[in-house]
Amino acid sequence: MTIHSPPGSAVCPAPSRSCAEHEMVTGDGTRLFYRHWPSREPGSRGAVILFHRGHEHSGRVAHLADELQLDDFDIFAWDARGHGRSGGERGYSPSMERSVADMDQFVRHAAVENGHDLHDISIVAQSVGAVTASRWLQTMKPDIRSAVLAAPAFRIRLYVPFAGPGLALMKRLRGEFRVNSYVRPGLLTHDRERAASYASDPLITLPIAATTLLDVLAAGRQAVAEAAKIEIPVQVLTSGSDYVVDRRAQYAFFENLVSAAKEVHDYPGFYHDTLGEADRQKPIAEARRFILRKQDNGAASEH
Repeated sequence: MTIHSPPGSAVCPAPSRSCAEHEMVTGDGTRLFYRHWPSREPGSRGAVILFHRGHEHSGRVAHLADELQLDDFDIFAWDARGHGRSGGERGYSPSMERSVADMDQFVRHAAVENGHDLHDISIVAQSVGAVTASRWLQTMKPDIRSAVLAAPAFRIRLYVPFAGPGLALMKRLRGEFRVNSYVRPGLLTHDRERAASYASDPLITLPIAATTLLDVLAAGRQAVAEAAKIEIPVQVLTSGSDYVVDRRAQYAFFENLVSAAKEVHDYPGFYHDTLGEADRQKPIAEARRFILRKQDNGAASEH
């Protein structure tokens, strides 16, 4: 069953950069909404693709189109299936494999439609988006330029003993059901305006299907265990006061990476929304430096 998304604003919330809105159709016929901020300079140097957190949508990362200050890059951001203005049952993906296939199709669509090779693309993925991106990099092995993973949700703090096995048991007994997010906006960011906008955003999808949550938990474990399968340059950004995910899994993932061009940066006191924090200019500057360095140097020699 496909449930169409609620209407959203026609204005992309990046204040000074023009934006176009598009749709694409996935291999299983689901309509996905995405935004494109064209390069401000003649002849784009490359493309940066943004992947949002769980529960969220492309509007929540639109501020990065300006704040990354990559004016000579095309920038794209999607609403993952079941989120924001994309089609699909709210808060649901049939499987992590389907989510990975969506991501692969979207990246290739964005590249081809705008004249980019895969090797000219970098990604910035956050939280659950970073888990999906990690599995995409591990299973599809796209030859992209670099990846920035911010607060990847490799191990979600569920705060209930045996929560994962309990969810699996309940699903077997009850069938599909929804799990509401326990995270209050004030635990995502110290930026009061951003926290307030999260609380009032009609496109936020708080209830997540048990199937999808269980898939994310399993994919997070796989991403850490199989980190060595990622050969491109990777930057990991972690938040020192993250109450949503366990940072130990992020550091285990980083240690398992084999790329010589890997970095990890921690931001003490930051909450989970690393790139949406009150003092976010610090990690954003690191992400920008990493993307530009890999674009200038070429990733192939650093794998």
